[in-house]
Amino acid sequence: MSDLSTHYEPQKVEGKWYEHWEKAGYFHSEPDERPSYTVVIPPPNVTGVLHMGHMLNNTIQDILVRRARQEGKNACWVPGTDHASIATEAKVVKWLREEKEISKGEIGREKFMEYAWQWTEKYGGVILQQLKKLGASCDWERSAFTLDEVRSKHVIQAFVDLYRKGKLYRDYRMVNWDPEAETVLSNEEVIYKEESSHLYHVAYAIEGSDEQLTIATTRPETILADTAIAVHPEDERYMHLKGKRAIVPLVERSVPIIFDDYVDPEFGTGALKVTPAHDANDYALGKKYELEVINMLDEKARVTAEAGLLVGEDRFVARKMIRKLLDEAGHLIEVEDYINKVGRSERTNSVVEPRLSLQWYVDMGSLAQPALEAVESDEVEFFPKSQKNLYRHWMENIKDWCISRQLWWGHRIPAYYCRDEVFVAPTAEEALSEAQAHFGDPQLALTDLKQEEDVLDTWFSSWLWPISVFNGFADQKEIDYYYPTQTVVTGWDIIFLWIARMVMAGYEWKGERPFDKVYFTGMVRDKQGRKMSKSLGNSPDALKMIDEHGADAVRFGMLSCSPAGGDLLFDMKLVEQGRNFCNKMWNALKLTDMWEVDDRAPSDTQKLAVKWMQSRLAQMVHRMPGALAQFRLSDTLMQLYNFIWTDFCSWYLELVKPDYEEKMSRETYDATRQMYADIMILLHPFMPFVTEEIWSHLKPDASDCTVQELPELQTADTEVLSAMEEARGLVTKVREIRNDKGIGAREPLKLLVQSGKKHPLWSGPFSSLLQRMGQLGELGYADARPDQSVSFVSGTDTYYVPIGDFIDTEAEIEKLNKDLEYARGFLKSVEKKLSNERFVNNAPDQVVEKEKQKQRDGAERLAQIEAALKALEKG
Repeated sequence: MSDLSTHYEPQKVEGKWYEHWEKAGYFHSEPDERPSYTVVIPPPNVTGVLHMGHMLNNTIQDILVRRARQEGKNACWVPGTDHASIATEAKVVKWLREEKEISKGEIGREKFMEYAWQWTEKYGGVILQQLKKLGASCDWERSAFTLDEVRSKHVIQAFVDLYRKGKLYRDYRMVNWDPEAETVLSNEEVIYKEESSHLYHVAYAIEGSDEQLTIATTRPETILADTAIAVHPEDERYMHLKGKRAIVPLVERSVPIIFDDYVDPEFGTGALKVTPAHDANDYALGKKYELEVINMLDEKARVTAEAGLLVGEDRFVARKMIRKLLDEAGHLIEVEDYINKVGRSERTNSVVEPRLSLQWYVDMGSLAQPALEAVESDEVEFFPKSQKNLYRHWMENIKDWCISRQLWWGHRIPAYYCRDEVFVAPTAEEALSEAQAHFGDPQLALTDLKQEEDVLDTWFSSWLWPISVFNGFADQKEIDYYYPTQTVVTGWDIIFLWIARMVMAGYEWKGERPFDKVYFTGMVRDKQGRKMSKSLGNSPDALKMIDEHGADAVRFGMLSCSPAGGDLLFDMKLVEQGRNFCNKMWNALKLTDMWEVDDRAPSDTQKLAVKWMQSRLAQMVHRMPGALAQFRLSDTLMQLYNFIWTDFCSWYLELVKPDYEEKMSRETYDATRQMYADIMILLHPFMPFVTEEIWSHLKPDASDCTVQELPELQTADTEVLSAMEEARGLVTKVREIRNDKGIGAREPLKLLVQSGKKHPLWSGPFSSLLQRMGQLGELGYADARPDQSVSFVSGTDTYYVPIGDFIDTEAEIEKLNKDLEYARGFLKSVEKKLSNERFVNNAPDQVVEKEKQKQRDGAERLAQIEAALKALEKG
């Protein structure tokens, strides 16, 4: 008897196997003679914890990597984390404030960095440990961190290289400013959404007259920094104001009225206030007309002395105060409710302020063309293809990349200032040497240099990731072997932030693509289609799910509803289905484990069943590569699920199992266990833990499942497959008749075929199979429909199952008469609807066709019931 547990217990299995795999070094890769298959993990924030999006993304990567190992490739999956400048610095600042009772400003940069590293070492990188619970087969010895020594050298070298090539520069520009994080943001880090607001209508006096001009604004506090009024040059309402000036309310500043076709005369009053320091479009107008620039908000979005009023007040407090002051002074004409798009920081959710600032930029136009051509030509192939449109639009309208951030946590920009000149070099010593040569002054010392305070955008390190994880600027052997990598799995939302930039970096520094394929996953949503979020309370705790149901069940639940490139509608019932699947496979193992074996010859049914199952297995082995190459992972998993649950467990094992108290043929037993082991290899990348556990019982003397190569390709017997499909169809119909008529599963039924020729399944091993699986006492022929029988059609043949001996004829007639009454009523109601000319002529075609189909189905159902009644009454 088997000593296996009653149910599969993932809590006892998963930790055991992962520790074993790690100790065995199965996931570590070194260059060798095999072809490489390389995947670099999209580095999660060092502050992050495992959530549903991470689980989907990393499960997909794990499937691809484990499958590559089975194909004999040297698979290398490099894990790592991103230092996440804004998010991490915010957490460290909060930690210092709440636990140390000190502020960032009090301790200075050097001490702050010490604390930041302490915090990162203590709290950071938790997500990588959590990925192990998911089963991620990463090469943990290669774990990288974007702020570690190797990656930092790459970042600095890339910055210096771009600067020396003239592809990197410093300039004053209007930027997106996060007042909470006190740093600039890229356009992609600003999230726009519609919010309730107010539109303030404010009157400006025309200088030297009693006339007033009204403007409309959602940001009345910025009136304090107005330096012009703009109107459209063809707006007849304002033609008489050419050459005139307006007086800015409250501050009494005289400003010009300019005429420019940028102004939309249909918006508001057709007159715009121009605030060059606090709006990107206004800044462009300011440069065009050489307007004064008044910066009225500081880095914390507090009113500055330049405003002349409300100095030191927060911008939103100032907005309320300005409203009151304008009203009291008689300048506020009207305030109306208004819906407008507001930009918020992706990291802090703070409302972003347009702000004029001196920043560092990468000239993206000089890098974009090779990266665009690579995707357009499918040298870098996108899945799904539709994402190429989004990529193309962004690349063709690319803007220069602002890469400086006003933070301390990150890669400090290697720019050094001396006597109003800037020197960019990998180290301060090299910068000093350049300065000494430039000024012809060998007496200059390091103390004469001042390094740039800003750090680089986190994405500046991430775009080098496929190169830097292999120390690509220093280790030629590693980079030559592993680069370009094969597949990147990521969300479409960072196609600009990461994918496009990595492609550009690949061509800039390696002269080729950084990866072959990009698979864009969909978004994880709940079963109602809503995006999962903490605020909605619809996002399950990822780790809790794994603890309760097991990683394999969770992986199954996510992948079973994840169409290639489409959004995932997650439902906990799918995880339960995955858990039940594990138990189904466990029970199949227990069944084969309990068989007593001897050297008897296999029965004809067993021989046929083995041949059929070997052919079905060969089909699966043949089909999987094509599906996986197109990232149809969900389809592949569900095909395996149906194959294992239905074909192997429900049909095959039932066919070959010995009768009660009989022993199993050793030949059949060995073939069954071998096929089951091969099936575990196919399923292993999807559900690694349960397959490894079952494999260990099936093949106790073999090496582990995780290092097994794919089963050899065999030729499927198509004749056996076709005949078996027909036989299963017949058995299924017979079982349906039993269920419908309440006939016991063990009652021997006859199955008759109306055929003018000999039926191929009625003799040989298939006859025994049909009789065994359908509990059929006789397989015969009929010239006409027998009395008291049920008929059905399969293929081109009509079959009959006599049931008179097994049913209560009177009760069955009574039931059928009720069905007949309902069927007639249904058909009558449909025909009445279709006889209504008004309905037929006015309803949409698809609605009318639907009713006609109901009519056809109703008529067919009615005929079936009448025929069944006739047969019973005749009997």
